[in-house]
Amino acid sequence: MSSRPGLLECIERYFAAAPLPDARVERAGALDVPIADPSWPYPARPRRDGGGEPVTVDDVRAAIRMQRAAGLPAALEWIPECSPEVAAAARAAGMPVEELPLLVADDPVDLVLPVGVRLYVVGADDPDLPEYQRVAAVAFAHPGGQADVREAPLDTSPEALARTAVLRERIADGRTVMMVAKEHGRPVAVGSHQPLDLDGTVVSEIVGVATLPRLRGRGLGAGIASALVAHARETADMVFLAAGDDDVARVYERVGFARLATTCVAELPG
Repeated sequence: MSSRPGLLECIERYFAAAPLPDARVERAGALDVPIADPSWPYPARPRRDGGGEPVTVDDVRAAIRMQRAAGLPAALEWIPECSPEVAAAARAAGMPVEELPLLVADDPVDLVLPVGVRLYVVGADDPDLPEYQRVAAVAFAHPGGQADVREAPLDTSPEALARTAVLRERIADGRTVMMVAKEHGRPVAVGSHQPLDLDGTVVSEIVGVATLPRLRGRGLGAGIASALVAHARETADMVFLAAGDDDVARVYERVGFARLATTCVAELPG
């Protein structure tokens, strides 16, 4: 594995470049604030070209005002090993801060999904894409271990339809690669990776790995993560992810990820 500072710099470059195709980036002091379609928002982040200028509470408050004026969630993300001052500024602005393990694929392990479960790469024109999004929504609404959770009805609101349309565009453009695990023809787990070419170095982030709560503990999430890494590494030089907590991080470590650092997330309720 490459040196830790080099990997963190690569991840910082990834996050700085990810919004550029579909957002204009405004500045709030030492923060970059991407202003994009609310259907696919991006958080504010410390500027990479800030010349070492620290992020202040005034910067965070200004970013929140920009985001809310644009109809975007008030959200801020950063790597504390690179920007240690941001946590205090975010908390001073009233934002709760969550620390998540940041891992990089180091020695990936190929896993076999349970008998009867089949894995598919999702096409942009897949008519069941909203069903796959519902799997993720149910899973993230009920974190933790196995639970008998009643599945919510399909979200047909204009906002949900807009999110699906953006996701279809990203899949068609190759900016999102989505996989779905099906059992008896029904989706039970999903996940994606998002490749980005950074001047010849391809980096991909694994996101949205989710299993229906009643089916947790069968290795579905780990199996999808393993398949996503294998797919991403066909072209990517580096694959990384942020785990939801230490327990989730340990699952990823068992499939060949190594802890690299921490990523921090600060959000205000809408």
